[in-house]
Amino acid sequence: MIRLSVLDQSVAVTGRSEDASIRETLSLARHCEALGYERFWVSEHHSHPSIVGSAPEVLMAAIAATTQRIRVGSAGVMLPHYSALKVAEQFRVLEALAPGRIDLGVGRAPGSDGRTAQLLNPHAHRAADHFPVQVRELQAWVSGTDLPAGHPGHGIVARPMGPTAPTLWMLGSSNYGAQLAAHYGLPYAFAHFITDGQGAEEALTMYRDLYRPSPAHPEPQAALCVWALAADTEEQAWHHFSSRERWKIDRNQGALGPLLSPSEVTLRSYSADEQAGAEKLRSTALVGCAAQVADKLRALADALAVQELVVITWTHDPEARRRSYELLAREFCKTTSKMKKAD
Repeated sequence: MIRLSVLDQSVAVTGRSEDASIRETLSLARHCEALGYERFWVSEHHSHPSIVGSAPEVLMAAIAATTQRIRVGSAGVMLPHYSALKVAEQFRVLEALAPGRIDLGVGRAPGSDGRTAQLLNPHAHRAADHFPVQVRELQAWVSGTDLPAGHPGHGIVARPMGPTAPTLWMLGSSNYGAQLAAHYGLPYAFAHFITDGQGAEEALTMYRDLYRPSPAHPEPQAALCVWALAADTEEQAWHHFSSRERWKIDRNQGALGPLLSPSEVTLRSYSADEQAGAEKLRSTALVGCAAQVADKLRALADALAVQELVVITWTHDPEARRRSYELLAREFCKTTSKMKKAD
């Protein structure tokens, strides 16, 4: 059985202030919990005109405080910006607030441009090169195990301690993260939505083939983060997708900004090159009515042998996004009991 989870990025949209996007993330988390989703993850980006979720640990605290069951996590904390000890402390506090519900997803990418990354950690020199060491430190501090004698962190404890610990996940869109997750015996989530699927099969195969069992995770555990959009009709789905399509075409030309509404998109005609790019996007997009998208998602999960899909959806209209998650929950859960709170 395929488990469904959510990744939300607090996307900026035209006509609303950025702070509204943060509040919409909170509302969506409650909605998706009522629908029966497994986990709700939030991302980290900095000085980004389109994605305004800059502090996942803060947002997670608010989500955890207003939900009861759903796992809450980061996708992810960009670890090279920070001290591994401080991140461990933040997530141990989150675990104390929501025992057994916290996921700590980490990544190596800056989530920003180079200048912003330097300002986030002005004293770091080639911080990303130390990522494997940071992951090992974080793994120890989050789980409450000691680092080896001789390590500067030996004997240091990330408090508060408790009977449960956050689950550490490795996030990635290349073979690097897959190899590191396998080496440390960690769950691994591949960012299919970033690469449009390129490299997914190779990375996941490498992860499983190289996996070294750990006490917390004796078997490999892989998830796939995918962009998908469902609506009551195929026509409606493509209508709402036009916002994401226009954004991706602009992004590929170096232009970033808030997500346009479908009506705003119609005011900007495509050049010949842009039209070709749009048609390419549509040919692989996981967009359509609920049954169409569910079939595509099942086929993708089967092809890559994953049991969990983490769905990310951008729409200008928040109700269209909520409806998409409702429709997919109905297709995959096939029960009505989890839907009652949302209907």
